[in-house]
Amino acid sequence: MRLVRARLWIWCIASSKSRREIELDRAIYTSSSAANAGALNDASMRDTRIHLSATLDFERVIELPASSAEHLARVLRMQVGQSITLFNGDGRDHAAEIVRVDKRGVAVRITSSGVDVATESPLRITLAQGIARGEKMDWIVQKATELGVHQIVPVITERTEVKLDPERAQRRVAHWQAVVTSACEQSGRAIVPVIATPLKLADWCARLGDDAGLRLSLDPQSTVTPRALDLGGRSATVIAGPEGGLAKNDLASLAHAGFGGMRLGPRILRTETAGIAAITSLQTLFGDLG
Repeated sequence: MRLVRARLWIWCIASSKSRREIELDRAIYTSSSAANAGALNDASMRDTRIHLSATLDFERVIELPASSAEHLARVLRMQVGQSITLFNGDGRDHAAEIVRVDKRGVAVRITSSGVDVATESPLRITLAQGIARGEKMDWIVQKATELGVHQIVPVITERTEVKLDPERAQRRVAHWQAVVTSACEQSGRAIVPVIATPLKLADWCARLGDDAGLRLSLDPQSTVTPRALDLGGRSATVIAGPEGGLAKNDLASLAHAGFGGMRLGPRILRTETAGIAAITSLQTLFGDLG
């Protein structure tokens, strides 16, 4: 484990990440490894799923990326002959067999032509999230993915405290996308939600099209609750503010763009709770959690 952490630390330094970003990546990696080590000591107890950005043709032999290979070999201690599942985001799972485990890495052979996976919600939800600080944003992205969100848009609002220059924004998007992919591996999703490039609220509103569906802004002052909604169009866009919530100017811009307020009960929810609670409510009432 010390060697793994040392390698991760060296990789983060080489990629010119800030110290804070390094700590976040290391925390997520350590947490994921610990959870898998505890729950998956016997890898045959549950399906091990790995995402690959590759064409998954029947009988193709693929060398796994270093991170995935290390996870299988060192954390799960899997061996030649054991089975795993691969997916590339096209909505299908592909069975594969480990054919090599050595110092060079891990190679697998695809043993099926793919099976359609029915884990996508009939309700298409886009979560626009006012960028939250640190681990909060990671948690939001992870749980939104597990709950079946279609897309996540990091939004810069009047009260957003996180400052992202173009280079750092690119690194953050890559980091959040990795969190999404990991959540898909865990939750059984075979279509990977996309993390959009961070946008200022006004710019994002201006780009919205008809596919945005019902437009909802989380507002504790609203009188509209999830049960009062009409989601016959089967799609919705929900925006949650950052720490401090949505300012009056934000709400005015959203109202001008056709957003209506939605209230989630009598209590004030934190930024890391609000969007997740909204997705859960909508999925329960109109999606596949009911």
